[in-house]
Amino acid sequence: MTEKTNDSPAVVLYEVRDQVAIVTMNRPEYNNAQNSAMTYALDAAFKQAVDDDNVKVIVLAGKGKHFSAGHDIGTPGRDVDQTFDRKHLWYDHVNKPGGEFLYAREQEVYLGMCRRWRDIPKPTIAMVQGACVAGGLMLAWVCDMIIATDDSFYADPVVRMGIPGVEYFAHVHELNPRIAKEFLFLGERMPADRAYQMGMLNKVVTRETLEEDTLDVANRIAKMPRLGLQLTKQVINNAEDLMGKRTTMDMAFGLHHFAHTHNEMVSGDRLAGFDGKAMAESQRPTADKKQQEKDKEKTEA
Repeated sequence: MTEKTNDSPAVVLYEVRDQVAIVTMNRPEYNNAQNSAMTYALDAAFKQAVDDDNVKVIVLAGKGKHFSAGHDIGTPGRDVDQTFDRKHLWYDHVNKPGGEFLYAREQEVYLGMCRRWRDIPKPTIAMVQGACVAGGLMLAWVCDMIIATDDSFYADPVVRMGIPGVEYFAHVHELNPRIAKEFLFLGERMPADRAYQMGMLNKVVTRETLEEDTLDVANRIAKMPRLGLQLTKQVINNAEDLMGKRTTMDMAFGLHHFAHTHNEMVSGDRLAGFDGKAMAESQRPTADKKQQEKDKEKTEA
């Protein structure tokens, strides 16, 4: 099955294998950058999986080379100015002035949706390959487990925009505080092996075996009783919240939007002049940049 938005191609694919629902982001041409259309399609797919009593486990995947390059800040499908049928009780953002525009929108589509998906009463597994950057982290972090390829990498580079991390601020729970500071201060890519060492990933595998290994884990979990899985998930999520996860996230979200408004007042742009291409360029490893400079010098010579 597929999930469609109006008459556009399916931005999210949905299928069930045995007792496992596989929800797949389907914008590979844009490295699965997440616009609102994809957000609402993901939500619909997750609800379909929750409503199906035969589904015991949900796997979140990304089609193509990369899991997700983050939020859509520059593709032709960017739909920040469009109205959608909202799932929370936040009002429509489209006609709101100043900082209220993004604050209302991101309460709904970013913070609200991620918290909603974190509380799905069935185990969820992120199946990650390639880039898992910024908003892509949010999608992986809401899942109960992350199984990833050895060539996957992780980054939250939005400090370059003057913004203290993505909206679903789970950094200090996914990583210890000192590593979280490094992760954000530098904004550089963290490779899979280090992410595993830091406890952010459950398992690192090859691209060739990613689906097989993920479904193996999912099917083993599916043998457990549904209520037992739900109660266990609820206990652990509540324990995280008692350790301050939700409170920290609320504080970070407010500072995030102060930064957006500051950017707009100072430069006239909420994202401090960054689009998807510029942010991707900033993520290139230093070695790659040095080689590009050498190649440029040779060409000019």
